[in-house]
Amino acid sequence: MKATILIDNIATSPLKDEWGLCVFIEHEGKKILLDTGASALFRANAKKLGVDLSDVDFAVLSHAHYDHADGMEEFFNHNNKARFYLKEECKENCYGRKLIFSKYIGIKKGTLQKFSHRIEYVKNDTEIAKGIYLVPHKTDNLEEVGKKAGMYKRINKKWVPDNFDHEQSLVIDTEKGLVIFNSCCHGGADNIIKEIAATFPQKKIYALIGGFHLFESADSEVVALAERIKATGVEQIYTGHCTGKKAYQILKDSLKEKCSQLSVGLVIEL
Repeated sequence: MKATILIDNIATSPLKDEWGLCVFIEHEGKKILLDTGASALFRANAKKLGVDLSDVDFAVLSHAHYDHADGMEEFFNHNNKARFYLKEECKENCYGRKLIFSKYIGIKKGTLQKFSHRIEYVKNDTEIAKGIYLVPHKTDNLEEVGKKAGMYKRINKKWVPDNFDHEQSLVIDTEKGLVIFNSCCHGGADNIIKEIAATFPQKKIYALIGGFHLFESADSEVVALAERIKATGVEQIYTGHCTGKKAYQILKDSLKEKCSQLSVGLVIEL
């Protein structure tokens, strides 16, 4: 498996960064795009890295937030064959909300209807190609995480704490073990590792790749998470985007060589 980071918060010239994530993955003859960042920038970086987006066989949206979904139209305009897999619960209804202030943070309005002919919704564990799976959250009470993070969904004119039922993991079965991609890990990095371990009880979990949504977390919370990640037995983590620089350093100090920083242009071969 080979994964090339097309969008992350960190980049060096001539590549460019933005708040978001986009990953191009090659595995067993299949080419996959995970997320599209927050704009058309992923395509510019792809060209500089020699990645032809028209060759992508299928795409996956990790969850219904703008910084992963707002390049979707750009992708559809330059790829005429790939199906785009979304969790069934993906809607244009995600907000950041504190007290009475709210900010729309969801998929660009109108995208889901405009490109409905290219979108395929999944609900349960789904094998989209040999050894390539989509797995939803199986952890209870994630709405408490949403409430703490100030993330809500607007449903029937009511504010509902986000339970991240629109978030899914992309899991690839490699020679080294299962590699999990979860772009923001809103459900908790350790919980996600446990979810995948429970889904594939006979398989070894080798790596977790994605943001961990720790940029606003207290240092003590990050330290505690690092210990829980250690306890899962995962061998490698690659993290960036919404993890944040300070939290990344705490994870690195704890996990040592098991922890690596994502950046635009990084190539991970497992």
